[in-house]
Amino acid sequence: MAESYDVIVLGSGPGGYVAAIRASQLGLKTAIVERELLGGICLNWGCIPTKALLRSAEIFHFMQHAKDYGLAAEKISADLDAVVKRSRGVAKQLNQGVTHLMKKNKIAVHMGTGKLTGKGKLSVTGADGKVTELAGKNIILATGARARDLPNLPADGERVWTYRHAMTPKEMPSKLLVIGSGAIGIEFASFYNDMGAEVTVVEMLDRIVPVEDKDISAHLEKALKKQGMTIMTGAKIDKIAADKSGVKATITGKDGKPVEGEFSHVIVAIGIVPNTADIGLKELGVEVDDRGFLKTDGACRTNVEGLWAIGDITAPPWLAHKASHEGVIAAEAIAGKHPHAMDPRNIPGCTYCHPQIASVGLTEAKAKEAGYEVKVGTFPFIGNGKAIALGEPEGFVKTVFDAKTGELLGAHMIGAEVTEMIQGYTIGKTLETTEAELMETVFPHPTISESMHESVLAAYGRVIHI
Repeated sequence: MAESYDVIVLGSGPGGYVAAIRASQLGLKTAIVERELLGGICLNWGCIPTKALLRSAEIFHFMQHAKDYGLAAEKISADLDAVVKRSRGVAKQLNQGVTHLMKKNKIAVHMGTGKLTGKGKLSVTGADGKVTELAGKNIILATGARARDLPNLPADGERVWTYRHAMTPKEMPSKLLVIGSGAIGIEFASFYNDMGAEVTVVEMLDRIVPVEDKDISAHLEKALKKQGMTIMTGAKIDKIAADKSGVKATITGKDGKPVEGEFSHVIVAIGIVPNTADIGLKELGVEVDDRGFLKTDGACRTNVEGLWAIGDITAPPWLAHKASHEGVIAAEAIAGKHPHAMDPRNIPGCTYCHPQIASVGLTEAKAKEAGYEVKVGTFPFIGNGKAIALGEPEGFVKTVFDAKTGELLGAHMIGAEVTEMIQGYTIGKTLETTEAELMETVFPHPTISESMHESVLAAYGRVIHI
């Protein structure tokens, strides 16, 4: 006889495990199904371990520039194996933390591959082949996504890598090709460049980090080139092949001229594919869009009664914190609450390259396309005392307002610690703030966050320190 639950969550990433915890808090008998590791891709192979790698690279970078701070450091070297070992240790610690949270919240954990077998029914096949049947009044799908392969050169873990291979490399790349300049591509480009590899980034669109404001993209490209990277935008891969000795690629740049290059390794970061195959969606008639992502309403319901979907198998943005919040929305809706639908314009995005990028809301161009008359303010870090004291004067903050109402439409940052600062603007957008509240807010001194205040003032001709 099938084990029965109020809620079954398929997938234990940042969307799934948060959904399970919130469901349990609301008094619902809850189970979670995971085929690999609790915490999912983000905790074990994505968000967290990559930040551990990037932290090591950042410290290595500062050690190499110790003289700039009046310090001396000699015979500096990097041990890639030790860096990776630390990263894996961080992931393991957090995986154990999620295991503890499942026990604390009395959530039944079923390890194995889950598949929908009917309405409210799910089978779990364990590593030993044993099948467990589960029944749930509600099932939340949180199976996430995986890296998209090049159509003619699938990742092999040897010369052709996805993010998973790049996190546990068998060797240090000497000459690295990164295809794609979204967050994943740029973060690994930044990491390996700081670690000493010769890095080339190829982006099909006309600028790197193309979802960001164009001023952010331009500043980042300039910074990365200054660090020694080769950046090719408006470029395409015409031919690419790998063998035991390396990777050969023919790349056509924006000038239309093909260039041949040889690389030791290539990282493919050209997007994601939802993990929706072979989980029983077609048999239940679950609606998906033309890219294979599940269609949901504001409460994360699919078109099938009792079936919900959150995270990277649904519409973008494909971010861990978006998945977690959707998990809360779905659990509360199941419990009969009336949660607010998520507004994608209030979801911040962060890229942990060097320099960091963070943003929320509309870019200047998108605001104008939407018909807004805008006021825009920009403040450079070179005018901020804390940034100068830190030796991090590169970067700026840009804010976009509705000229008619003063509504904060978007905020965009590049520079040191901006991924920590963006939440200030995110709270402001959630509270539907205007320039008046931001101007009246007292920012602590000395902090880089003062640049946020100055950017707002600049939009209205009141900037102080430039």
